[in-house]
Amino acid sequence: MKKEDLLKDEFLKQFKTGEDLLSFLKDIQRRDIEKILEGELDSHLDYSKYEQSKNTNFRNGYSTKNVRISLGESKI
Repeated sequence: MKKEDLLKDEFLKQFKTGEDLLSFLKDIQRRDIEKILEGELDSHLDYSKYEQSKNTNFRNGYSTKNVRISLGESKI
């Protein structure tokens, strides 16, 4: 989906309440934060998620974190 499509009336009509829109925006922001953190980890460890490690620094899985974002608190 293109950025321009997000602002079209047909897309925005699916949100019946402010709470629906807020939930959608929080989900987008949560996903963005997760992708940014994954990218930082790839850079720090010097290998991507599914590559084999060249050193002794490993990925040890994930756990849920609560973060405060501009739209409220979110779990990532």
